[in-house]
Amino acid sequence: MEQLCYLALSVLLAIIVVYGLLELHYFLRMCLCVVLARFVKRRCHILDTTTVNGLCLTNDVDTLLYHMNNARYFRELDFARVDFYERTNLYRTITGMGGSVFQGAATIRYRRFIRPFHRFNIISRIIYWDEQSLFMEHRFVRPSDKFVHCIAICRQRVIDVSMEAVMSELLPRTSSNGFRATVLTSLAAPSPSAGGISNPAMDTSLAENGHGTTSGGATGTGATASATTAHCLKLKPSLPPELAKWIEYNDMSSKNLRSGC
Repeated sequence: MEQLCYLALSVLLAIIVVYGLLELHYFLRMCLCVVLARFVKRRCHILDTTTVNGLCLTNDVDTLLYHMNNARYFRELDFARVDFYERTNLYRTITGMGGSVFQGAATIRYRRFIRPFHRFNIISRIIYWDEQSLFMEHRFVRPSDKFVHCIAICRQRVIDVSMEAVMSELLPRTSSNGFRATVLTSLAAPSPSAGGISNPAMDTSLAENGHGTTSGGATGTGATASATTAHCLKLKPSLPPELAKWIEYNDMSSKNLRSGC
């Protein structure tokens, strides 16, 4: 009996050590997030929004036990990004083209805290991209009244592949193969109802350059590439002025770091 107690204590101690060193809760939840996004949730077009659910637990709150710790918001974004990457096929497209992606920069604006044991949704979408980076907006929204607790902007850097080439691969997909295509209009004006960067959507059948065939009976690879390029340019959102300022700051910071400042 005594040996059995020692064995039980040893197993319990091992579980505590593993949980403390590996933060088992995080990895188990990440695995669950990947499984749900890959096998349960519906596929999404690259310009659609995705939503993941969250709950502020005791290991998420600050020392005053009053609200979710500020650093936990960025940690929750890991699950939102994985869900978005899997459902839009973004990550597999990047790696399939020989590239990789990582977090380059992030900024967050808090509006109101999230109390312990309160639910929240993280709504994620792409707001812009350039040759080297993908810019995503994440909103922490209260499910009951859609109040936005905070807005985070993240810059995902891609290496060994062009982000423009990745988006050219993903953008032409339409509802015919299981995706719901959307088109973004100008992001310069903020939405008066939700706040932050606006992103109204419309069906691509209304787009001027849509998926129409080339005129004049043009055929061949060049005509197809031209039509695809025109379609991607039509769907690409304009650069929001607030994001342009943030990109400028990031570029200045990188130059200062390279010069040793």
